[in-house]
Amino acid sequence: MLGRREGRAAPNTADNRDLSGVPRYLDVHKHVHGVTKEAVAEAHKKDLEVQGKYGVSYVRYWVDEKSEKVFCLVDAPNKEAAERVHREAHGLVADELNEVTEG
Repeated sequence: MLGRREGRAAPNTADNRDLSGVPRYLDVHKHVHGVTKEAVAEAHKKDLEVQGKYGVSYVRYWVDEKSEKVFCLVDAPNKEAAERVHREAHGLVADELNEVTEG
């Protein structure tokens, strides 16, 4: 369905929160030696299995194999909750975690 993400409210483009008021973050994993799209897809699946315990929703991710970086877009009540999901799911905690605003 257009404008909706897997059962969640469509994003409010006026700020960085979806309609439920949850902040949005972009994390950056740097220097992920030998990173592949397939490996990140598997890690993302693990995030999805764990995220509900912490009120988190990993929305999307991007992989740059050449620069060995991974970027994850996540709706979370706070940075700590987003980090907890990565740590528990696969142990690959981001180097940076930034609250972002769509615009």
